[in-house]
Amino acid sequence: QVQLVESGGGLVQPGGSLRLSCAASGRIFSISTMAWYSQAPGNQRELVATISSGGSTNYTDPVKGRFTISRDNAKNTVYLRMDSLKPEDTAIYYCNAKVDKYGLGNYRDYWGQGTQVTVSS
Repeated sequence: QVQLVESGGGLVQPGGSLRLSCAASGRIFSISTMAWYSQAPGNQRELVATISSGGSTNYTDPVKGRFTISRDNAKNTVYLRMDSLKPEDTAIYYCNAKVDKYGLGNYRDYWGQGTQVTVSS
């Protein structure tokens, strides 16, 4: 099996920063794209940022210039640095990884359990 474990969420004031981490473990041959999603109360889960195995990144417009996604391939870990946080960033943040377990080129999606980020004064 493959497990993704997130950490780093919490309560922060507007304008503050947080760093989320997500470590993948278990039966892993390789990981291609890793990503962060957010889900605010009453809303669907939405893409925040992605990073390829080679380090290419993409961000959705609401977080461009404020969030930074990065990864450590040796540790199978993806990070999300969140700066200049706004109350509308409040959500549960989930990490996602496309994992090939056996080296056959069959990548499947795996998800973390989510970590709460609350931006409030």
